Amino acid sequence: MLDHLRQFLLELGVGFAFVGSQYRLTIGNEDFFIDLLFYHLKLRAFVVVDLKMKAFEPEFTGKMNFYLSAVNDLLRHPDDQPSIGIILCKTRDRFVAEYALRDINKPIGISEYRLAESLPEKLKGSLPTIEELESELGAASAKEPG
Repeated sequence: MLDHLRQFLLELGVGFAFVGSQYRLTIGNEDFFIDLLFYHLKLRAFVVVDLKMKAFEPEFTGKMNFYLSAVNDLLRHPDDQPSIGIILCKTRDRFVAEYALRDINKPIGISEYRLAESLPEKLKGSLPTIEELESELGAASAKEPG
C-alpha cells in the first residue's frame, strides 16, 4: 500500500518530490521511521505522511508533532517553509481530531479532517484533497489480499 500511495502522490503532479519511505531519523540513541516523506518544490516545504491502519487516536498527533519538529530541525533549509504533516487513518472522529489539533501550531491534517486552521491560504490549493487521498487509499486496500 505504501508504494501505491507514494505513486499516487507523485502523480498528483507539480511540485511533489519523493524523499523516502520508512525514512530514518536518528534522534538521541533511537531510530524513528517516517512512513512517507516528500518535499514540495513550489511550497518549499517537507510533507510528512503517517499512515495508520486503524481509527485515529489523539496520540497520533503527538507523534506527528515530534516528526515535524525533527524534520524542521534536521532536514529543513533555513529558506524552507515549516513542514506539513498528514495523518491518514482508517477512520476518524471529527471531535476527537479537533481536540487533538486544537493547540498544535503546526499544519497537520487528519484523514478527512481539514488541515489545522493555521495553514496559510497559499498552501491550501497546493496539497491533495483528503477526498483524493482517501479514494486512492480505498483503491489500494481493495487490491491487497485479506
